[in-house]
Amino acid sequence: MFQTACFVMQQKPDSATLPTILPTFPNRLRRFACMMYEGVLLFGVVFLAGYAFDTLTQSRDAMMLRHVRQFVLFMAIGVYFVLSWHRRGQTLPMKTWNIRLADTNGNQPGMGRLVARYLLLWPVPMLGVLLVYTAARYTGHASTDLLIVFTPFTLFIWTWFDPQKQFLHDRLLGTRLVDSRQKTTYASQP
Repeated sequence: MFQTACFVMQQKPDSATLPTILPTFPNRLRRFACMMYEGVLLFGVVFLAGYAFDTLTQSRDAMMLRHVRQFVLFMAIGVYFVLSWHRRGQTLPMKTWNIRLADTNGNQPGMGRLVARYLLLWPVPMLGVLLVYTAARYTGHASTDLLIVFTPFTLFIWTWFDPQKQFLHDRLLGTRLVDSRQKTTYASQP
């Protein structure tokens, strides 16, 4: 049997045919669902850190060493987020909902930027806490304090004004949440 080999000379592709990855951004509903799932996992992180703290300090009362406890929990949550973002750009809920943290070039942000992101994540919800606290004191109804459960969602306010629907802390740091199911398109296609 006679076999023939055919060699095709490959041309160098021009920039019009190179694949271009156009980032897509997760919608608010996916971010909200991811945030809810994150809350479930954070319950475990806070429980373990609180249990370790209570065991090591032999505290029998939640008010004992209250500010130290808050700092330890703040650090435990920070370690969870920063290490998850640093490892793959995703926490488990972000992976489930196909959301990834990236910088404006699509690369994984550095450790300094991740720590800054975690720290800048807090001021907007804390302003919401202050608003709820003020409303409860102004109205005289202690039940108004229950509105504090909605303060984490104050992060979404900025997304209504941002063209890419990014959070304020992401806009300030040059990071963004992108859809991890990237679609490759070609620059020559409309």
